[in-house]
Amino acid sequence: MPAPTTMTMTMRRPHNLRAPMSTPCVHFQSRCPAASYLLSTPRRRTKSHPSKSSRILPCQSTGAAGGDIIAAVTSAHPGLLVGTIASGAVTVAGYKVLAKGLDAVGIVNAFVLGTLAFAAFGAGGYGMVCLYFLFGTAVTKVKLAQKEKEGIAEARGGKRTWRSVWGSGLAAAICAAFALATGSYETFAAGFAACFASKLGDTTSSEIGKAYGTRTYLSTTFREVPRGTEGAVSLEGSLAGVAAALAMSVVSLPLGLASSPSVAALVFVSAVIANYAESILGATVQTKSEESTGIVALLTNDVVNVLQTSLASLIAVLVCGNFV
Repeated sequence: MPAPTTMTMTMRRPHNLRAPMSTPCVHFQSRCPAASYLLSTPRRRTKSHPSKSSRILPCQSTGAAGGDIIAAVTSAHPGLLVGTIASGAVTVAGYKVLAKGLDAVGIVNAFVLGTLAFAAFGAGGYGMVCLYFLFGTAVTKVKLAQKEKEGIAEARGGKRTWRSVWGSGLAAAICAAFALATGSYETFAAGFAACFASKLGDTTSSEIGKAYGTRTYLSTTFREVPRGTEGAVSLEGSLAGVAAALAMSVVSLPLGLASSPSVAALVFVSAVIANYAESILGATVQTKSEESTGIVALLTNDVVNVLQTSLASLIAVLVCGNFV
């Protein structure tokens, strides 16, 4: 009879019950108490410091600020704050140059005019004001001694007052203010440019005519009159005045005041029309203002200049805004 087979039962451990795994770290802790202490002690958090690449260095912040300033100054329409700072800086830096053509009060008023010009039309607008001042002052000094001897020179050695500042630039200041208020920069820039093109043309024709005019005639009757007579024109002065107005009109293109050659041509035509109108006013009304009363008595040279430049600006604004 065969011997009974011994059955051995082996119990299988369930698959989800695994023997605890010993790790080298555990063996190391059991053999080294010091390591066990170090590993069981919580670590202190260390402060994280930004890497060098993420830090904002002083030179970087200064460079960013400088870029913002350059962007503001070179903007086409910087606004009143930038205009005030820029005009003030130029006034202080160029005070000696300004003092050659303006008295102290005139310089202050020129600063206000420059602020509006820069605020509305940027460096281009301010550049046109500077060009008018420099060339207007230069032609006023032409043969000044001869003009003073003949009694036809500008008073105070050719220095202008605050009345001259606004007589020349009031229309331009109004155009700048309207441009800032309405945002119609292109239209009012044409009026701004026409104002100074007209005034430089008028100043040049008058001063060159006084210095070099061989024969001068009244613009209304073409009767020959002495040099320096209000409303008188001469060939030499007229050609110089037209050239000056043309030059300012052409310059208005790179200065950003005329948006196209047709607008620059409009500026020139407006200036010439206004200049001839000023000659008629000078010949008919301004010569009688000293002996008259009422409204006619108020038509001084500076007031007539305001009317002349306002007419030039008005023509340019209306035509540019509706037809160009």
